[in-house]
Amino acid sequence: MSRPAAKPSSLEKTRSTERSEVRAAVGRFLAVGIVAMVFVAVPAALWVRELSERNAMDNAIQHAQRLADYSVGPLLSDAVLAGDPGSTRRLDDRLAPRISDGSIVRVKVWDPSGRIVYSDLPDLVGQVFTLPTWTPELLAGGKGRATLGLQNDPGDENETEAGELVEVYVRATSASGDPLIFEAYFNDDAVRDEQSALVVGLIPAFLLSLGALQLAQLFPAVQLARRIQGHQSTKRQLLQHAIDASDLERQRIARDLHDDVIQDLAGLSYALEAEERHSAPENRALFSQATAILQKNVQTLRAMTTELYPPDLEELGLPAALARLTAPLIEQGIDVKLHIPADCDIDRDRAAMFYRVAREVLANTMKHAKAGVLELTLMQDDDRTILLIHDNGCGFDLSAEAPDNHLGLRIMRDTIQVAGGSLEVRSWMGGGTSVMATLDRVAPARVR
Repeated sequence: MSRPAAKPSSLEKTRSTERSEVRAAVGRFLAVGIVAMVFVAVPAALWVRELSERNAMDNAIQHAQRLADYSVGPLLSDAVLAGDPGSTRRLDDRLAPRISDGSIVRVKVWDPSGRIVYSDLPDLVGQVFTLPTWTPELLAGGKGRATLGLQNDPGDENETEAGELVEVYVRATSASGDPLIFEAYFNDDAVRDEQSALVVGLIPAFLLSLGALQLAQLFPAVQLARRIQGHQSTKRQLLQHAIDASDLERQRIARDLHDDVIQDLAGLSYALEAEERHSAPENRALFSQATAILQKNVQTLRAMTTELYPPDLEELGLPAALARLTAPLIEQGIDVKLHIPADCDIDRDRAAMFYRVAREVLANTMKHAKAGVLELTLMQDDDRTILLIHDNGCGFDLSAEAPDNHLGLRIMRDTIQVAGGSLEVRSWMGGGTSVMATLDRVAPARVR
């Protein structure tokens, strides 16, 4: 048979909350780090890809230049340049293996006028096309050019269906020393393979470096989160001690008033009543007036002690304590509407905070609001508890400097914020005032 586990102490709850906050802070740090790694890794991958493409283009130019210098150029005889039939047989035989294995898709040789003097497609020989503007620089010994893409230019009709190709232009020299332009189309597989090899080789190392940096920063981040949490815990404890000290001081003042001042004034009132009965008729009115003043002051002091000394929340519970707070307002003729669940599930510390907020708000309402109606609502869901107090009084200007009588409410706002909650005040001149205090709920103890 299962039995409820012992309730965790306030210290255990605080420590558990602090550990959860540290874990949440570390989790946020790791999440931000991972997002940062993604944002850094994607541009880095694109940069590596572009770098590898440029490197592959340079390799393609070097390969085409070697092909032009050592395989094609020496076989470009005057007969080939003149277009004599059968003069290209040796060139065809030299290039056939490369074309058949797919490493070369097309070969063209141009003279400076734009005429094709040789191609592995005989139908292209003799055709004339307009050369690019940079060909004079290339013929003068400039660096070759390479591009990767679809072939849609005039004269590339035979390569259109081949997809993306690497098109390379380099300078060639005929057997007799004439400058020519050697154009070759290579399959893009080599370029893509080189890109993939560079990306696969660099990106993992890059990500591992970022991961190592992230882990190196994790331990200082955990220590920093713990130090910050420690400072927050110290601040929370100091505020709690200040509130507890305030409650103790309130209790001491209430006890002193009740045991000394009120008792002495009540005794003096009885003495005046007795003296009134035995005094001369002309003095009785004076004794009666003095007795009435004393009795009124005694009532006022008793009301103050009730306000200063809060009820035992553990004995009464928050709903009953809140209901008791509204009794003076009802006596003043204020219509009080309570919306408080009977089965309110809230721990002692949070109940005390809500009670203090309600005490400050109701005291201000009774003294300054001139309200006719006040609504007090306590709401709970799975995550938080909300205390909402609204009156239809005169309100005040929130933009103006807060008066001294709102000091207690400002202290409560700071306390609730340190506890992870919030306190929001809204007021309109002539439109009433609303105060909403919110605190997260403490997870209930598990049954085992």
